[in-house]
Amino acid sequence: MIQPHILCEPGEISEYVILVGDPGRVLRVGQALDSYDEIAYNREFRSIKGQYKGVTITITSTGIGGPSAAIALEELITCGGKYFIRVGSGGAVQSNIKLGELVISSGAVREDGASNMYIDKSYPAVPDLILTNKVISTCQELKYEYHLGLVRSHDSFYIDEEDDVMEYWNKRNILSSDMETSTIFVLGQLRDVKVASILNTVVEYKENTKVGIGNYVGESLGTVEGEKREIYLALETYYKIYNEVK
Repeated sequence: MIQPHILCEPGEISEYVILVGDPGRVLRVGQALDSYDEIAYNREFRSIKGQYKGVTITITSTGIGGPSAAIALEELITCGGKYFIRVGSGGAVQSNIKLGELVISSGAVREDGASNMYIDKSYPAVPDLILTNKVISTCQELKYEYHLGLVRSHDSFYIDEEDDVMEYWNKRNILSSDMETSTIFVLGQLRDVKVASILNTVVEYKENTKVGIGNYVGESLGTVEGEKREIYLALETYYKIYNEVK
């Protein structure tokens, strides 16, 4: 049956999937493919499927936050997705992480609400280690600068205590904040699919969130380059996996 939100059905989704937040980023990933066709576009969920060096890859946008990311992931799994790499944006929680630098997540603090609807908070939000290690090795071969460690997923940009929250997690070695990684990690483990997360730094530590995101939307040079790198990193990772298993 056609899934009610992403409007896709089994057979339309490849096993290799790239998840992005912004529907506009779906087409930017599409520009890096050899060819692609749009499958569906409903609400925040835009999906295309195309070819990259002989590998069939699906790209789907999840919108903002855990609830819509969970909906997309559930329906993509139903349609045949098995590997999922989030190619997203994050705000740095450490001062040494600069605009456009990539953060590869080894786990996530669960400050989102969506994952809590699935399972108790004591359940860890961790990626698939084999897929994540493949992302890391590919990143090293491409000679991209990256940071590896824990991130934090949350549900709001504009809370009154934002500065205090950032300082708290800064002291606990959290690298970056986003709104989807923890949900994707928890759900990936529960549904037994392979998940990983790459974040492009679009806001530096202690930078005003609204200003930083505004610069990203306005195509700040560093963040645009970071997005290109995380897209290419995900595509090259899938290319390697495909050639290893075929």
